[in-house]
Amino acid sequence: MDALHRWFEEKGVRKVKVGAVDIDGVWRGKYISPDKFFSAAKSNLGFCDVVFGWDLADELLDNTKVTGWHTGYPDACAHVDVSSGRIIPWEPDTAAFLLDFVNADGSAYAPSPRQLLQKIGRRARDMGFLPKFGAEYEFFIFKETPQSLKEKGFQDLTPLTPGMFGYSWLRTSMNSGLVHSLIDGCNAFGLDIEGFHTETGPGVFEAAIRYDDLEKAADKAALFKTVVKEICAKHGLTACFMAKVNAKLPGCSGHVHQSLWTLKGDRNTFHEAGAPGGMSQTMRHYLGGQVALMPELTALYWPTVNSYKRSVENTWAPTTATWGRENRTTAIRVIGDSPKAMRLEYRQLGADMNAYIGMAASLAAGLWGIENEVEPPPMCSGNGYEATAQPLPRSLKEAVALLSASERARELLGEDFVDHYVRTRQWEVRQYERAVTNWELERYMELI
Repeated sequence: MDALHRWFEEKGVRKVKVGAVDIDGVWRGKYISPDKFFSAAKSNLGFCDVVFGWDLADELLDNTKVTGWHTGYPDACAHVDVSSGRIIPWEPDTAAFLLDFVNADGSAYAPSPRQLLQKIGRRARDMGFLPKFGAEYEFFIFKETPQSLKEKGFQDLTPLTPGMFGYSWLRTSMNSGLVHSLIDGCNAFGLDIEGFHTETGPGVFEAAIRYDDLEKAADKAALFKTVVKEICAKHGLTACFMAKVNAKLPGCSGHVHQSLWTLKGDRNTFHEAGAPGGMSQTMRHYLGGQVALMPELTALYWPTVNSYKRSVENTWAPTTATWGRENRTTAIRVIGDSPKAMRLEYRQLGADMNAYIGMAASLAAGLWGIENEVEPPPMCSGNGYEATAQPLPRSLKEAVALLSASERARELLGEDFVDHYVRTRQWEVRQYERAVTNWELERYMELI
């Protein structure tokens, strides 16, 4: 606490922003005074548990067990992770800290995504592995504000730049003020950006966040989306991480690079000199587990109705549970053949993922593969869309049914977490099934 007080004084901290990610990946938080912060750092903080009882639009769920009208929506205990402190560059007198929800006895709160990730991380270390992960995101930027989005009915939006300009030197230079604000802001906030470029599509960018130990990598990935949104808002723009914004344009990925190292971090256990392709037995079994469990865990990777609009043939997103070496048509891409670079790129994940859940579930599947010595199917060496492989679910409803019936998901992630997650996705499906879409109006209104 003394060191923390000194840090506050050195940085001139006058306000503190605390927050946590909910099931949908939305940051829920608030400003508190330094005095309140230090009190909370010693004895936890009360935080209304409705954040686990509503959806991303703040509509109250009608099917949850963990909270609801039947519990009275009490305060949950939130533990301040004092190691997560950082100064918000665009609010220089404000420090930000992450919260972990806990039960009254201090144990992990089962529905909390960050707590789930930490649990799977401990399992990996118990098995002798240090997971190193790194996320990369694609996202659209529009010349829109929250007000203009509403006024336009989310239609006919103006992109930051027109046309298809993947890897464009010109387009990044034309918007260098914004690009530098994003890169510099992320770096100053502790989200080290390794690469930043335009993707193919109007106003589309991709950013690669430097890899790190699992827990730090997940924090960085989760924070990245809100940082981009906040910085874009200050430029009068809107950043969008939907999986599919327009049927005529490519979707937005949230690929996660993964490898397992020794606990000291001095050797990549995925690499074995002399093995075919440099892939160790550990890597093969990790890959085998991920491919085998991919369909039944898809609802964790593709959490929204919109997620499944991205999974279309010949659009850079997978439709089947496949893997290949340096193959971007498959769900998992094996990269590198050296001790340092050997890794997997989990390509099924989209930009709309909850980073904590996506990383936790994919790691858990890989560890399950190692424990059960699961060999992967034959490598896909051609077009992954033409491969004979397990099909991935085509809708959130189908994916939720598979997850709900998955005994392995409940074993790996915990009964309480899976039960709550399934209930939230069933709610999401019901909201969609009741909606009348623009497609229906345009197709049926005049002619039926």
